[in-house]
Amino acid sequence: MPKKYTKSWLDNDTAAAWIFLTPALILLGVFIIWPIAYLFYLSFTAGSFTLKGTYWIGLKNYWRLLLNPDFWQVLGNTFYFTVATIIPTLVISLGLAVLLNRSIPLRGILRSAYFLPSIISLVAAGLGFRWLFQTSGPVNGLLEFFGIPAIPWLGDTFWAMPVLILMSIWKQLGFNMVVFLAGLQAIPPSRYEAADLDGANAWQQFWYITLPGLRPTLIFAIITTAIFTLRSFEQVYVMTGGGPLNSTNLLVYYIYQEAFGQFDFGYAAAAATVLLAGTLVLVYLQLQTWGEE
Repeated sequence: MPKKYTKSWLDNDTAAAWIFLTPALILLGVFIIWPIAYLFYLSFTAGSFTLKGTYWIGLKNYWRLLLNPDFWQVLGNTFYFTVATIIPTLVISLGLAVLLNRSIPLRGILRSAYFLPSIISLVAAGLGFRWLFQTSGPVNGLLEFFGIPAIPWLGDTFWAMPVLILMSIWKQLGFNMVVFLAGLQAIPPSRYEAADLDGANAWQQFWYITLPGLRPTLIFAIITTAIFTLRSFEQVYVMTGGGPLNSTNLLVYYIYQEAFGQFDFGYAAAAATVLLAGTLVLVYLQLQTWGEE
């Protein structure tokens, strides 16, 4: 009887696959897997790279995080900043997408104008907003024109965070609008035609056709906007420096301060691990929700 052929992992197809995958796997390991593994290891150590090196201290850095009121304030700031950025960004960008999905005059120009902020660097946008909201800036000049006293926007513990949120909404709006436009154009027009025949008004069509049809797009927009806000650094660095009184200090900027201001790399790595864990939870929720489609 002829011998049964057993496919080897060294056959032509498998070997070719490994040849093509190897460069990508090397890059993945060097630039993603290894940094994450080293970050996790570093969170269990203390010391400075420039002095006597690091040494193992176990869970003490995480215990310091739990007992540090500044860390909890930064977490609260980050949560407030994230939620207050996501909701208006999604609502406004979805409204703009629905409007600009119709045949209206100057539709192409308006799409480009709303998308333009998303390609401007965060540093440039932060400098622009800092100029607008400085005490002697144009915003206060407009308020004084209407008889309203000037507000120290970036120097006030109440107003500084809303200015950061406004800047982040402005920056993310165009990207989400384009994402929603793509989702709207994927909804079959026949659904709206059938709804018209059934006598459904515009609100009913939006609620029962548009929103269900945009469910995967909406989930993607929520996750990407959340990740954008969680990793916010440039606007804090340029506009407020985490002040006044730590009121605008976000988690990424806090990690930067601890690592490169205090040279406490182990503690900063522990805080970064918390940020990474939160981001991974968001990605997991995205994958789980998409898996239900």
